[in-house]
Amino acid sequence: MEQESTLDATVRVRIRSLRKARGWSLDNLAERAGISPSQLSRIETGHRRLSLDQLTAIAEALGKSLDELVESPDDSDVVIRPERDERRGLTTWLLNEDDGPNGLTVGKMRITDQAGDVSPDDLGVHPGRDWFTVLSGTVVLYLGERVIRVEAGQAASFSTMTPHTLRSDRGPAEILIILDHNGKSSHLGT
Repeated sequence: MEQESTLDATVRVRIRSLRKARGWSLDNLAERAGISPSQLSRIETGHRRLSLDQLTAIAEALGKSLDELVESPDDSDVVIRPERDERRGLTTWLLNEDDGPNGLTVGKMRITDQAGDVSPDDLGVHPGRDWFTVLSGTVVLYLGERVIRVEAGQAASFSTMTPHTLRSDRGPAEILIILDHNGKSSHLGT
C-alpha cells in the first residue's frame, strides 16, 4: 500500500511539474486534456483519485506516454560507475542506462592514450556519425589522413565511415560523447 501511495504522489508531482515546465496554467492543461480545471487541481493536490481515462488524457496532452507518466521511480542506484578499458586507454561513464531518444547513448570518456604514431589497425569505421565535445585537455582526432586537434570547449562531428580514433595530447582529456547504436557497439564494445 505504501508503494502505491508513493507512486500516486510521484504521478501527481510529475503532472504538475510537466505542466509548469511548459508554462501552462491549470486551465491550459485541463482544456488540452478535456477535463475541468477543478478536477485537474484536485488530481494534482491528491484530493481526487487518479483514474486511467483521465491519466491517459493528461499524458497525451503533455506529450508523454502513459508509461512515462506512471513509471515507478527506481532510484535505488543513482551512482554511475566508470568502466575502464586498459587496452585502449579509456574510462567511460554511460550517462543514460538504456538507449536514449532516437537510440542515442550519451557518455563521458577520459582518454589517457597519448597521441603519436597510429597504425591502420588503430583506426575503426562503422555506419553513422559521432559527436563529441571536449570538457578538459586536448583530443587528437585521427580522421582518415587528417590529424585534428580539438581543444577544451570545442566540439567535433564526423562521418564514422571515415577511419578514425581518438587520443589525448600531453595529458588526459575528457569528452562528452553522443553515439548512435553502431557507435556504441564499436567504441564501447557493447
